[in-house]
Formats: sequence, structure tokens, C-alpha cells
Amino acid sequence: MTVNGAALIPDPSGAAYWPARSTLIVADLHFEKGSSYAPRGVFLPPYDTRATPRRLRGAIETYRPQTVISLGDAFHDRGSEARMEREDAALLTALTERSDWIWIAGNHDPAPPARFKGRVCETYADGPLTFRHEPTPGPARGEVAGHLHPCAKVRREGRSLRRRCFATDGARLILPSFGAYTGGLNVRDEAYAGMFGALEAWMIGREAVYRVGEGLVGD
Repeated sequence: MTVNGAALIPDPSGAAYWPARSTLIVADLHFEKGSSYAPRGVFLPPYDTRATPRRLRGAIETYRPQTVISLGDAFHDRGSEARMEREDAALLTALTERSDWIWIAGNHDPAPPARFKGRVCETYADGPLTFRHEPTPGPARGEVAGHLHPCAKVRREGRSLRRRCFATDGARLILPSFGAYTGGLNVRDEAYAGMFGALEAWMIGREAVYRVGEGLVGD
């Protein structure tokens, strides 16, 4: 996958790796989303924070990045840090100590917890790429963002398949959500209107990521 001249590797975990900068990019981790529903009487299994950093650890062990960029909404709300189990917080602490972390501020976490190592930025630019949480309207060459949780659906031979995806046209990239309890917004939704030229959806499978052209992506 090439974004504004930068060669990126889309990983089945939902992360993207930029070899030229030894940088791993993830979006929308949403730690403690499950536990956030309890005060409203909705009781979800509170294990999403355990699953998400373990999957993140796997990607970090695969690529061994010097830098990790989290594209905002790493923490589901301002109380997420207090609700984290000790073991989960310890794992996240260990991961942030292995690489240089950049926390992009999101709409759920405009001020990520200071206890975890890393820099907090509204946007971060490196060479041909600019990283932010929410995509800007219209064309934005070199932008890498999250927020919209892209997914795609393909139909073939009377069957349909829906998966999280990396959405790109070669000029910009929107990453899928990485968090265990996060949903997805179809790339055909009007929220993406005007953002892409010839859209490609890199759909996430069990073992690999599959490139799907615009003609095969359905509503």
C-alpha cells in the first residue's frame, strides 16, 4: 500500500507499519469501552482492554518499531485509566516503554493519561504523511487518520462479506479501528463523501489483508 509516496504494510491486526520510519500506526484503541457501559445498566464482558493491548503487543513484536503512533481515541473516556485492571495497565506501560509513543488527541480522549509514556499531539507530521484523529473534509494528500472505523462489504456469487478495512486512494489513508469492541462504518457511507478519488478497500481477513477495488465494494 502506498500513501502519498510512502510505502506502508497493512497488517491483519488492523495496524499499519511504515518501514522507512520504523513506525507502527494504530487507530481507535478505545480502552475500557466495555466497562464504560456499566453505569448505564448495560453490562458487557469487561475484557476488551485485555484483548486489545495483547493484539497490539503481537504487532509490536512482529515489527519491532522505533515509534508507535496512536491516532486518537485510545481511551474511551476520561475515566478509562481508573477502570483499567492492574495487569492491563502494566502491559500498556511496558509497551509504551519499548518504543517512542505519539498519542494523537481524539474526541474521546483529548488529554490521554499522563501515566503512560509518550508525547501528546493534535497532529503529527513526518515527511510525506500527516497524522491526525479525524479526517479533514475533502481531499487531503498525505493525511493518515482514524475516527470513522472504516469497513467494507463485497458481494460475489450471491454471498456478501463484511470486514474492517484500510480505506485509501493512494493520496490519503483512513485506518480501521483497532479496539476489540469498536464497530465499523461502511466506506460507502456519506460520511466519506469527497474524501477519496478511486477508493481501494484493503479488507482484513484472518491471516492476511486483501486489496479490493472500488467496483467490488458494496453498500
